[in-house]
Amino acid sequence: MEQKLRVGILGATGMVGQRFISLLENHPWYEVVAVAASPRSAGKTYEEAVGDRWKMTTPMPESVKKLSVMNVNEVEKVASEVDFVFSAVDMTKEEIREIEDAYAKAEIPVVSNNSAHRWTPDVPMVVPEINPEHFAVIEHQKKRLGTTRGFVAVKPNCSIQSYAPVLTAWKEFEPTEVVATTYQAISGAGKTFKEWPEMVGNIIPYIGGEEEKSEQEPLRLWGEIKDGEIVKASSPVITTQCIRVPVLNGHTAAVFVKFAKKPSKEELIDRLRTFSGLPQELNLPSAPKQFIQYLEEDNRPQINMDVDYERGMGVSVGRLREDTLYDYKFVGLSHNTVRGAAGGAVLCAELLTAQGYIQAK
Repeated sequence: MEQKLRVGILGATGMVGQRFISLLENHPWYEVVAVAASPRSAGKTYEEAVGDRWKMTTPMPESVKKLSVMNVNEVEKVASEVDFVFSAVDMTKEEIREIEDAYAKAEIPVVSNNSAHRWTPDVPMVVPEINPEHFAVIEHQKKRLGTTRGFVAVKPNCSIQSYAPVLTAWKEFEPTEVVATTYQAISGAGKTFKEWPEMVGNIIPYIGGEEEKSEQEPLRLWGEIKDGEIVKASSPVITTQCIRVPVLNGHTAAVFVKFAKKPSKEELIDRLRTFSGLPQELNLPSAPKQFIQYLEEDNRPQINMDVDYERGMGVSVGRLREDTLYDYKFVGLSHNTVRGAAGGAVLCAELLTAQGYIQAK
């Protein structure tokens, strides 16, 4: 790319906003030129606005420290500075839908980490290796919004990243029933142990809204476009429990699967290791070389050893074995703020750029 696209981050001071900024440092296609947050942060430098709340393990990039934080509600002002934006705003769902639509109507493509638009019928919710064809619905969305280049695209919830890709790799064997329990890191709530000391040595067996997302969002990924809208798939039937555990980064899932067709263990492992998609074919900057790794050791995957697989953009799977009630069971692991949040959105943006949906003004 001859000239980098100018990127804005909405909700730049929060944990996911910070993750966007750290991932985009030295990105070959994109340059962060605008950071926007709530009115209380507006006018401060980014460094001042974040203060002692920088939550990444890597230092704050020098390139953003002196950027003046803009008011996220001043849509036209932010829009004038950028070619597209990433959205990680912390608002009510109604407010998020409203502000993301406002940016889209200002002719700015919005790639969102938020859940507010995940069930808007003409907004694509995409994992680029799974359902890139859903981006085609953008043309219908533009007609509704009355835009020529502005639209909203979203990525799904972090909780499903450790098992939805696995089930996609096994699609030919027709999964019919899935039981999944997710063990979710505290960074999924935007917290560190310093901010949430009661999570040290503790487990909380409830995460608001997470189980419905974990059961329904994979079905939307596997759905199809009909009459300009995405219609979710009807199977497999998925039931989940979502549990908060004392881990900083990394969502683990223990999953049981029934199949209509009965694969061998060797066939299942082969499909995992050979599974790839459009990001790998196009060699996109953030794409993992190998999306899913299968680990033979009985004690893998582990957070400490595997959460950063493929720079946090890959999925690790282990303990695949036959089950007494279901056909097979396995354990999956993904990085919830990289593949599951900001990194997944960056990969979506890269594919949208490669396909011409996102361009310089």
